[in-house]
Amino acid sequence: MTYQEMPPIGVSLSVDIEHRPDRRLPYRARVRWTDPGTKRRRSKSEAVETIEAAQAWIDTLQRAAQAGIDPMTATMALAAYGETVMPLALRGLESKTLDPYLAGWRKRVVPALGHLPVRMITNGAVDRTVHAWIADECGRSTVKNSLAVLVRVMEQAVRDGIIDRNPARITGWQRHYKQAEDELDDPRSLALSDWEALVTLADALVERSADRYPGWGDVVLFSASTAARIGEVSGVRTRDIDRDNWMWTVRRQTTPSPGGLVDKGTKGKRARTIPLIEEIRDLVIRRLDAAGDDPDARLFTGPRGGRITTAILRDATHWDEVVTRLGYEHLRRHDLRHTGLTWMADAGIPVHVLRKIAGHGSLTTTQRYLHPDVRSITAAGKALSDHLSVRRSPSGPRLKVV
Repeated sequence: MTYQEMPPIGVSLSVDIEHRPDRRLPYRARVRWTDPGTKRRRSKSEAVETIEAAQAWIDTLQRAAQAGIDPMTATMALAAYGETVMPLALRGLESKTLDPYLAGWRKRVVPALGHLPVRMITNGAVDRTVHAWIADECGRSTVKNSLAVLVRVMEQAVRDGIIDRNPARITGWQRHYKQAEDELDDPRSLALSDWEALVTLADALVERSADRYPGWGDVVLFSASTAARIGEVSGVRTRDIDRDNWMWTVRRQTTPSPGGLVDKGTKGKRARTIPLIEEIRDLVIRRLDAAGDDPDARLFTGPRGGRITTAILRDATHWDEVVTRLGYEHLRRHDLRHTGLTWMADAGIPVHVLRKIAGHGSLTTTQRYLHPDVRSITAAGKALSDHLSVRRSPSGPRLKVV
């Protein structure tokens, strides 16, 4: 795709709204116009839930057309728009800078935000995305380069008149980085206190959701009990569950991509096995029975059968409102994983086993979940080993032979 010039100011649109009561999104808004360059008739449509939403979509495109913005560009998703304008957005950069910028765009910006229309990207969305990169232990330079290329693409959108201001120009992300580092140093502080607190949270989230869908509570209970990420919970298929031994083999996770949600390998690219404790076995049995005999059926879905993400769970259950009311103002969906790992560590699970369950690449990461007393003992053992290794080394102290 190549960058195209915008049409002249004052492009006239013909509009209509069609009501299709048999559809899940019953109102289709449509605009048509004549391309001033090719003289060809073009159209763009969008299916929405209400007539008010349809009219709002039309009003947005009419304002864009009057400002000289191609309606196709005005509604373009970030991934497609970035591909279109990238040469302009990155003009003037040295070649040594282009590679890390383009890697950040491809590996982090597009998977996180690429599916959203440019006009729908907000400061909040960018801020949450950057924090997610930090929580995933991306380095400072990686975060900086990924954010920098997003800033440049969104700045081009400002110049094109698609948006009024650049939402990627966030400040204070270094403070978020320090906060995330502190949380990673003490993930135990993010854990819920006990099983009753977890059940109370799950019930409150179900009660607050619009349809009171029990599946939201099931996802929360399963995630905390297995110390799994929400994307991994969404990726569970019935064939991944061993009901005889009560084990779950984690093989995939659901993540955003330029074309929507996709399933891909786990974060560490390795399958791992997690025990299913008694407290959630009835839940799992109920889910397996509902899924039927299809081995590829998803164990957890939304109320309409769709895939679940952490953002979908947050919005559907009014997560921020509920956790604040319960006194957990800073609790995030990922903290369900911290909860499970903390409980397992406190239950006495050996650290090398806990590492396998968590899928951590480094033993140091797993050790952060140990109780401070256990960590002190572990540190003492390591100190002794270091001391003895020095005495065994060729250049270390030697015994004098008499």
